[in-house]
Amino acid sequence: MASNPALSYPARPKAALEWARQVTRTHSKTFYLGSLLYPPGQREAVWAVYAACRVGDDIADEQTGAGAWQNLLAWRAEVRSAFAGEAGQSEMQRALAWAAGQYAIPLSAFEELFEGFCMDLRGQAYDTMDDLRLYCRRVAGVVGLMIAPISGYRGGQATLDGAVQLGEAMQLTNILRDVGEDLRRGRVYLPRELLEAYGVSPAELQAGQGSPEYSRLLRHLADEARAWYALGEAHVPQLDGRSRVGVAAAARAYAAILTDLENNAFDNLTYRAHVSGWHKLKLLWGAQRDFREPVDVCPISWLERQYARVMATRNVSPTESAD
Repeated sequence: MASNPALSYPARPKAALEWARQVTRTHSKTFYLGSLLYPPGQREAVWAVYAACRVGDDIADEQTGAGAWQNLLAWRAEVRSAFAGEAGQSEMQRALAWAAGQYAIPLSAFEELFEGFCMDLRGQAYDTMDDLRLYCRRVAGVVGLMIAPISGYRGGQATLDGAVQLGEAMQLTNILRDVGEDLRRGRVYLPRELLEAYGVSPAELQAGQGSPEYSRLLRHLADEARAWYALGEAHVPQLDGRSRVGVAAAARAYAAILTDLENNAFDNLTYRAHVSGWHKLKLLWGAQRDFREPVDVCPISWLERQYARVMATRNVSPTESAD
């Protein structure tokens, strides 16, 4: 059902949806891989939502000063116009207007996302873990509120809360992966209270100096993220059909970043943790196994072909472990 059934939304904009697909594919291979498990129609709406979020995120991350604020306000105006059924001139607005016309995506989630982007432009300081969690909710948790209506779900508010928790876990993972990169932008997301509790100085981090105390702090936050993943994944079975596989696969791929970070002695000042393409496919395979319905609704033949292709390049049988 559309966000506002009383409004007239634009017809399917093929070029704008292809733009949204390319944005998703280019900027988040993990999210894109998960989106391919959605059926047609839902898949394109997921791309439209991701691309709209990405445009705002790029403004908050890559721009500064009055121009950044002006562009962010323009972004919000386009989002609001899209939800009012206005196709507008930009590919972003056309794609999002179509998606909002197909599914009950809440505009309030985009309004909250805007507040998260404002936190970045203001150079928000994070004193407590509660402060950081609010940021994680605003810039990522609310994406779960946008995607759940596209997926379809049961379980009411509890399922939506689980979707938010998965998004928060993914954002905390991003923060732990990108500490070095964020420092170079002049941003510190690690809460002051935890830095002080573990005896870690921001000056040491600015100098690129890790320490046993810093590693313990990161382990604490990685454990926190894993707990959020577990709470969120418990509600994945309440999503409809294929979408549960896509969501679980994306969440597991993000969670695997924590393992790579841990395997590299929690060095996020000189190293950027990542997950290889073949490992993402293995995780997708596992999500398909764990979350498919009794009657298989996933495109398993496609998944088998992709998995076998990647394993073949590594000279590993699809039935063997590649770890």
